[in-house]
Amino acid sequence: MIVGSNQPYLFAYIGYWQLINLADVYVISDSMQYIKKGYINRNSILVDNKKHLFTLEVIGVHGDSLINEVKVGNNSKKIIKTIFHAYKKAPYFDEVFPIIEDILSNREKNLAKYIGYSIKTISNYLDIDTKFIYLSDLQGETELKAQARTIDICKRVGATKYVNAIGGQKLYKREDFLKENIELNFLKTDDFQYRQFNSEFIPHLSIIDVMMFNSKDEVKKLLNRFSLIE
Repeated sequence: MIVGSNQPYLFAYIGYWQLINLADVYVISDSMQYIKKGYINRNSILVDNKKHLFTLEVIGVHGDSLINEVKVGNNSKKIIKTIFHAYKKAPYFDEVFPIIEDILSNREKNLAKYIGYSIKTISNYLDIDTKFIYLSDLQGETELKAQARTIDICKRVGATKYVNAIGGQKLYKREDFLKENIELNFLKTDDFQYRQFNSEFIPHLSIIDVMMFNSKDEVKKLLNRFSLIE
């Protein structure tokens, strides 16, 4: 069984979805610490042929707040408007915009569940049938940290392989996972381009951009454009 995990990120880049698609079980790490000015509640889209960062407002953040303790603010309508004007002439706008509008209009105030809804909704659109589990439901209160916590997650769900994004190479040691009979790999997204209106290609944007400029079938093909590294 292949297991992946990560914090809930709003409209993350395509590598995030490649990992979800690859995994049999994906753990949404909602009980991790919320990082201010991180990418949990913000991402980048294309506005006037330039990279534009948007941020979902959050409230109730303290120095040690967990993601599932943070509340969603009140600027979702503004973000919807920005996305509408940015992509209204994109080739797959009519198909994709209602999905994005539905996600951002969600009345859920718990940030982790709000983003969790976005993850499940986009996965459903892309025909991804991965099973999702919230870390808080799986692990509850724990003093385990970093790699030890991840190995515990894998053991709880019966993982034979754990896959993390390429940045996880700095966090995890292959030999420590192998001691628990768990194979460890890291996912590296291939370099690729697609047409964004008639402008020079800007990479590493939100999945919103990928979906607006590529058909559903094309996006599903891009989900397999990666390599696994030991």
